[in-house]
Amino acid sequence: MSERIGTVPELRSAYRSGETTPAQQAERVLAGLAGRDGGPVWISTVPADELRARAAALTRHGDPTALPLYGIPFAVKDNIDVAGMVTTAGCPDFGYRAAEDAPVVRRLRDAGALLVGKTNLDQFATGLTGSRSPYGSGESVFGGGLVSGGSSSGSAVAVAAGQVSFALGTDTAGSGRVPAALNGIVGLKPTRGLLSTAGVVPACRSLDCVSVFTTDVAGAVDVLHVARGVSPADPWGRALPAHRAVAAAPATLRLGVPRPVDLTFFGDVGQADRFATGVRQLSALVADAAPVPLDDFFAAGDLLYQGPWVAERLVALGEFLRTSPGSVLPVTRAVLETGRRHDAVDAFRGQHRLRELRARVDRLWQEIDVLVVPTVGTTFTLDEIAEDPIGRNATLGRYTQFANLLDLAAVSVPNGFTDAGRPASLTLVGPAFSDLTLARLAAALTASVPPAAAVPPTVGDGPAVVGGAGVAPGAETDGGTVAAAVDGDAAVVDGGAAVVASPAELLLAVVGRHLAGESRNGELTGHGATLVGAARTAPLYRLYRMDTPDGEGLPGLVRAAPTGPPGRPIDVELWRLPTSAVGALLTGVPAPLSLGWVRLHDGRDVLGFLCEAYAVGPQVEDISAAGGWRAYRRAVAR
Repeated sequence: MSERIGTVPELRSAYRSGETTPAQQAERVLAGLAGRDGGPVWISTVPADELRARAAALTRHGDPTALPLYGIPFAVKDNIDVAGMVTTAGCPDFGYRAAEDAPVVRRLRDAGALLVGKTNLDQFATGLTGSRSPYGSGESVFGGGLVSGGSSSGSAVAVAAGQVSFALGTDTAGSGRVPAALNGIVGLKPTRGLLSTAGVVPACRSLDCVSVFTTDVAGAVDVLHVARGVSPADPWGRALPAHRAVAAAPATLRLGVPRPVDLTFFGDVGQADRFATGVRQLSALVADAAPVPLDDFFAAGDLLYQGPWVAERLVALGEFLRTSPGSVLPVTRAVLETGRRHDAVDAFRGQHRLRELRARVDRLWQEIDVLVVPTVGTTFTLDEIAEDPIGRNATLGRYTQFANLLDLAAVSVPNGFTDAGRPASLTLVGPAFSDLTLARLAAALTASVPPAAAVPPTVGDGPAVVGGAGVAPGAETDGGTVAAAVDGDAAVVDGGAAVVASPAELLLAVVGRHLAGESRNGELTGHGATLVGAARTAPLYRLYRMDTPDGEGLPGLVRAAPTGPPGRPIDVELWRLPTSAVGALLTGVPAPLSLGWVRLHDGRDVLGFLCEAYAVGPQVEDISAAGGWRAYRRAVAR
């Protein structure tokens, strides 16, 4: 078995310490792929020379701190476009060569991540088993014939087997969570729209989202921060609201636990026992835990395949299905063809029913902050799936397929193993845009799980690679010591301690006259802001000095244009500002300045002072080379 590729935090730390280089990691990746191209994990891989050239370019770059995902190997599910590579969606005859990267892939590559290749999937992302692909059926890393889960089967296995540090999947009915559960890793299913679905072959376009697989929660959050962003090509995209940019502390949360009457494990006593244990561990981390009904969740989930949403799959695939029926697997074709049973009346009836269910579920979020459910109620082997491919697929989706219909965020984390050696998992679910709070609670949970619970009593013939470790309080990271159990929004400031804002505060990046000691700093402190410390932006910005009547000048931070001078890292300060004060602060910000999202050197996006591009014409002084406003002021004073 090849050496395992490290996690995102592990590799970042190794690069910054000089322990390894991207070129060395590329060779490890290639060694792990030997003989596997075209197998049940990978559909296609980047040519070895191309991977080596990209890694060599990063190595020559020589500054691992300049790019948030510098040299981190990753994989992409083969229904997501990569420029120059064929997108098959699990159907060779459907395949086409993509002209450009999907925006989510481009953001990752621009952040320094190393694309390794494209992974296997249930055909057209229709299925939760990993067994519906002409490229081969995926088996869990735990062996024994256990299904890998789908539809993002290859992405999950590539991460769990240590071939890459993270992978992108997609999730419509649970495809970003079920494969994570069956391979012992983390599956983060963001709020719909946070990660652009432009350049993704649609399943149900109104429900689809791109998901992230990692072996640790901290790595998933790192990838989320880098990958998220609204694309002009994506009408479904949504930005993270400012008041959701800070994760709530686990100790403040109200946990909803399913009533016993709503839980079924399909006769799997081991999974029932593991879920009860996980709930006990989780309950110890939160403020309160109370039973909640799941009736409305299940009713919404039933609409996905029993209602008109299955017809939405025909919007993108109906013509291909009509002209090339023999190119589609029988089980996939059978599922898609059911969409033809529904008419426009059914579509509106379904929308009305879903709106009623959403309204009832929305009221539940007034009583709880997070819901915990099993990711899967039981597990199956490939042979068992073959006996009943549609019925057992539905069993795997029992606790997942309602999430996107109800506009929920979710993260699946490992929950130990049953006495029979099968992986167990649980999922934290919350309302839209609760992603960072869910991740922070998930990290606290995985950090608190005793080590014995993370090792399977028995495994099959496959490699037993177990992920799911969070970052414990006090753990050393590449940016400093983690002050709390992790980190939806830990602000690691240049080697210092991670600082976590409270739910009533947000982090604000300050670049010029609002810096500590500068002329307008009183506007921050007057609104109750407190200094966190120094940081830097990602190398994406230019800094300009605009003339002002007082002669002091006004600095403006502008994101570099693709056709202009390249961006540079710029020094900033991070301040904690009460969310209640944002509006008052904004009214005092003079044009052409405004508040917007600023990307930091570690890949996180925080609110900050930005300048409109129209204000920085040729007559305005470009002071980017100084690296920051204070450095510029010192230089001109000499």
